[in-house]
Amino acid sequence: MPVVIGFEGSANKIGVGIIRDGEVLSNPRRTYITPPGQGFLPGETAKHHRGVILTVLQEALDEAGLKAADIDCVAYTKGPGMGAPLVTVAIVARTVAQLWGKPLLGVNHCIGHIEMGRLITNAQNPTVLYVSGGNTQVIAYSERRYRIFGETIDIAVGNCLDRLARVIKISNDPSPGYNIEQMAKKGNKYIELPYTVKGMDVSFSGILSYIEDAAHKLLSTGQCTPEDLCFSLQETLFAMLVEITERAMAHCGSQEVLIVGGVGCNLRLQEMMGVMCKERGARLFATDERFCIDNGVMIAQAGWEMFRSGHVTELSDSWITQRYRTDEVEVTWRD
Repeated sequence: MPVVIGFEGSANKIGVGIIRDGEVLSNPRRTYITPPGQGFLPGETAKHHRGVILTVLQEALDEAGLKAADIDCVAYTKGPGMGAPLVTVAIVARTVAQLWGKPLLGVNHCIGHIEMGRLITNAQNPTVLYVSGGNTQVIAYSERRYRIFGETIDIAVGNCLDRLARVIKISNDPSPGYNIEQMAKKGNKYIELPYTVKGMDVSFSGILSYIEDAAHKLLSTGQCTPEDLCFSLQETLFAMLVEITERAMAHCGSQEVLIVGGVGCNLRLQEMMGVMCKERGARLFATDERFCIDNGVMIAQAGWEMFRSGHVTELSDSWITQRYRTDEVEVTWRD
């Protein structure tokens, strides 16, 4: 039963998690939060991560009740993500692996989300909807790859939500997406927005441009409230995601849906997906914010699977990449 420690820091979350044979031993994390109306920049995010990563590492070890000698492998996020934060985490993971004399493993961020979701929910062979601030993909496993059946052709769904939060100055604490979700519950007027599904792919940039242009006019003239805008954007974006997920399910003959990624803990998205699954006689699987939002233990879990199937990353190959496709990874740990 190998024990794997995972380092995640591809965006504004820095997390360190430890897993042993499917058991989560620890999973502390910190979030870099910016003032309302502002996003997070790579350099400032990396500075935040550098300031807290050793504290988070010590918390993970203390919470798990383990020492360096108890760890069998060190996993880190290789990509995709923001360059400067990824480099920060990779340097720490490389240093720790060398100091402790442990093998190193570079993990695909999306694979981490999928494997964590499969572990927590016990989904067997689901159609996966991966939705976050930087990624939007519909994925299914086939012949040792996680195949991408559909994806965004421009920006990610989480980015679209975050940008609305900036326009109408919604707080980034604990996250703009969470605050939009709470405001949307109070919205009761639907504002018609562009709906852009292109085959199996989706496009969010046109919706964003429309709502950025119209928001101040609609709000200043009293045609709607900020809550109405949040409600309308959520309903439109999530309907598009449900549509392409259902299409992928039909193509694969799948009876399971697994939602992963930071946007995946949105209860309205889960509710809409649940209605579609019920109509198809399928099952929906999702996790809460502990495992949906970027965290260290998801990297540890994917690393655990990879390590057991013989993967190790040589020090000379332990670089990072901002572009790392989900379907580039050979999945040697599944039948």
